[in-house]
Formats: sequence, C-alpha cells, structure tokens
Amino acid sequence: MQILPVRSAIRSDSGQNHSVQQIIIGGGLAHIMKLESAEINKALESLDGWKVVDEKLHKNFEFKSFNEAFGFMTRAAMEIEKMNHHPEWLNTYNRISISLTTHDAGGITQNDLKLARILDSLF
Repeated sequence: MQILPVRSAIRSDSGQNHSVQQIIIGGGLAHIMKLESAEINKALESLDGWKVVDEKLHKNFEFKSFNEAFGFMTRAAMEIEKMNHHPEWLNTYNRISISLTTHDAGGITQNDLKLARILDSLF
C-alpha cells in the first residue's frame, strides 16, 4: 500500500483559507485541516483551562494522588485509541501535562479540539 502526502489549500464556507494535508492511502483520501488562529481562539472560549503553547493545544491537570492521575490516563487511553489520535503527555506524580496537535496537518485541528473535550469530560 502506498501513502502519498499532498499539500494544498482550500477555502471554507466562511471564506477562510485552510492548509490541508491530503493523505492518499490505498485509493482513499483523508482530509485533515489545520485551524486558523481565529477558529482556535473561538474554540478556546468553550474549553476550560486549555491554551495554545508552542502552536499546540495545552492543559495541565492536577489530581489528588498518583493513583487518580494514572486512572485518568488509563480512561483517556481508551478514548485516544478509538480516535487513533495520540497526545503528547507527561505524568509527574499527581500532575499530567497534555499537548495536542495534528502532526500531519502541521497544527491544531478539529481532532485536537474533540480530544480536549473528551479529556475534560474524563477529568
């Protein structure tokens, strides 16, 4: 099976340009759109504690104990696998630092926003 990445740009219904990474896999085509800053800022209004750090969606979570932090990571892993969209995260005792980006799109996408909402629902 051959994988061919192709970079292009499209204009959304709102008239905004988006950078798109198209990935052709075995005849199928997947579109992953990097969000514009205005779209990300609008989404941040409804995401508690998330911010953009180094062009990634980022949040720090703190729990009562290591056990609670590890339990969160276990529950999150189930949802992350379903999405096949894996975060960058670091666990130090009762704290978890999470950064979300879609590498194939070169930035933050709807997948990152969706995963942020799922992680918040598990917290």
